[in-house]
Amino acid sequence: MGLSANRPSLVVRSEAASEPTRTQLKGAPMRTARNMDASLAMPTATSVRNVPMKLAIDQRQMVNAHLARTTGGKVSFTHLIGYAMVQALKRVPAMNSAYEEVGGKPFLVEPNTINLGLAIDLPRPDGGRQLLVPNIKGCENLNFGQFWAAYEAVVRKARAGKLEVSDFQGTTATLTNPGGIGTSHSVPRLMAGQGLILGVGSIDYPPEFQGSSQRRITDAGVSKVTTLTSTYDHRIIQGAQSGEFLKVIHELLLGKHGFYDEIFASLRIPYAPIRWAQDVSAERPGQIPKSARVFSLIAAYRQFGHLMADIDPLEYRQRSHPELTLEYHGLTLWDLDREFPVGNFGGHDGEIMTLRDILATLRGSYCRSIGIEYMHIQDNEQRAWIQKRVEVAHAPWPRDEHLRILDRLNEAEIFETFLQTKFVGQKRFSLE
Repeated sequence: MGLSANRPSLVVRSEAASEPTRTQLKGAPMRTARNMDASLAMPTATSVRNVPMKLAIDQRQMVNAHLARTTGGKVSFTHLIGYAMVQALKRVPAMNSAYEEVGGKPFLVEPNTINLGLAIDLPRPDGGRQLLVPNIKGCENLNFGQFWAAYEAVVRKARAGKLEVSDFQGTTATLTNPGGIGTSHSVPRLMAGQGLILGVGSIDYPPEFQGSSQRRITDAGVSKVTTLTSTYDHRIIQGAQSGEFLKVIHELLLGKHGFYDEIFASLRIPYAPIRWAQDVSAERPGQIPKSARVFSLIAAYRQFGHLMADIDPLEYRQRSHPELTLEYHGLTLWDLDREFPVGNFGGHDGEIMTLRDILATLRGSYCRSIGIEYMHIQDNEQRAWIQKRVEVAHAPWPRDEHLRILDRLNEAEIFETFLQTKFVGQKRFSLE
């Protein structure tokens, strides 16, 4: 077959190759590049551990629900993992050490404090990105509430461009969270003067379950997981120490060593955290169905919920009652997202609710700042009347309603001041 006479011919035009654009690195990008070059001389190794995050997810939801009704703010997974990292460094202090050469001689540096570096990725005005690693100083002396506040203060300074040189000095270990952008596993670079950098991967279901429906995952009791990587200076830290360090973080995130109890206490949450437990089956003959166990839990809150109410204005203490725990009724954290029939509970006549929503309604109704005791009433209609009005999900009032209440309180305060001024020494009842 011949070539068509109209077929266009290929013409190669020689054009001068364009030169690439070169931009000199200055400031923070220049220091980052030099630190990366210096890190190449460090002999590092990395330990990896997968950690189930089911309990951390449930605790975080409880904490943020409490904060939404009280002081405000939100706790992130990085806050929890960062605080667990600090506690693990206190238990495995070898991970908080560094290598240094003085006069050509090697030295092991053991700091007397934990200054936790936070790898913060920020946008630049030109559309690029820059990595800053300021630190939180003296973490070993902070409870969770103080650590959370210090963490947020450092992040605010970084975003506002107000970081100072002192904010970068003295870092002993670093936390980086590439999982925030979906990275499941990373091996970050270790900077000179530090012995450890902890990488946190994304929090997701294992790949083999990511095609399953949420209902199937819930019924099977499958937890989301995260991958933690401990990259350390192998000149001064051994693999067994790194493995022990990750093991301690694993234990802390599963609630061991009183980890969540301390967090709840520092945030003044008046009830105990959820406990880690294995999933309990209720399908064998002779076992009490889980739906009956849920009704038993509801009855217990109606009977004893007032004993957990936070009604002492002078002293904070974490209240608990054995019959108000999931474990007492044969339930676990794996049941929180499972659905159960609730009868007429919470105004959901004949409907079903997740155990998480049931528990939130029970705590909001009986264990907040108002306690109510009424199960001694013999009349069933009277008890049902109270339950219908008490067992409702919390709904925040609109701003206009808050302002109306404030106006009425101001009016009452002014009236009380008038009575005190007009009728001096007269017996009367105060506004309280």
